[in-house]
Amino acid sequence: MEPARAERDGPVLRIVLDSPPANALSMEMIATLRRHLATAGDDASVRVVVIAAEGKVFSAGHDLKEITAHRADADRGRAWFEELMTACGALMQEIVRHPKPVIAAVAGVASAAGCQIVASCDLAIATTEATFATPGVNIGLFCSTPMVALSRNISHKHAMEMLLTGEMIEATAAREFGLVNRVVPPEYLDQIVGKYAQTIASKSAMTLKIGKEAFYAQAEMGLSDAYEYAGRVMVENMLARDAAEGIGAFVEKRKPEWTDE
Repeated sequence: MEPARAERDGPVLRIVLDSPPANALSMEMIATLRRHLATAGDDASVRVVVIAAEGKVFSAGHDLKEITAHRADADRGRAWFEELMTACGALMQEIVRHPKPVIAAVAGVASAAGCQIVASCDLAIATTEATFATPGVNIGLFCSTPMVALSRNISHKHAMEMLLTGEMIEATAAREFGLVNRVVPPEYLDQIVGKYAQTIASKSAMTLKIGKEAFYAQAEMGLSDAYEYAGRVMVENMLARDAAEGIGAFVEKRKPEWTDE
């Protein structure tokens, strides 16, 4: 069986990590997640993606047994390690650059590269039992790649606290840090995530795609460049059919009918 499965709920595609107990980001897991994300990106009927997991661990990060096994390679694993980091980096970038909004639904431990997935998603909803960590420093392997996503989500002081101590933080602290949007009782996770997903799915897919792409692009720019870029994006958006329809529907006090164009 594949280490992750895809489930449809109307316009929402749920990608569920299902490789207990750790839901580790093995090379196979990474490839499977990338394939499901690509399928969702190409399917116009999918409007929102949710990444969830089975069991008490959302994801413990990379498969350390798989990493250890490759130390027996002739190059002590260098070539395979490079391949793993390239694949994992591509996965995280594909989440950020995905044309559909991606929501993390976290009900357990999200550590190392598992925490990186959460930080890479557009939104994250966690249960009161969820915990988060970048514990690489504890085993002599600084979480340098999770650091990229983490430092783009939370303040530098909070990111360094997690990276330097390697300690687990509770969901309430993760919310205070800005790593997750909401913390809910475990029994309400699916309901709350579903509400977010369905609300977002009701919007124009074209508008969401434009907005998500622009959000991440302008975040890397200086203030003047960001405004110039965002202005150009707004002009193109205003010329789109869905913008005309949405504004017209608002003025006429009716529900818009999106064409995603």
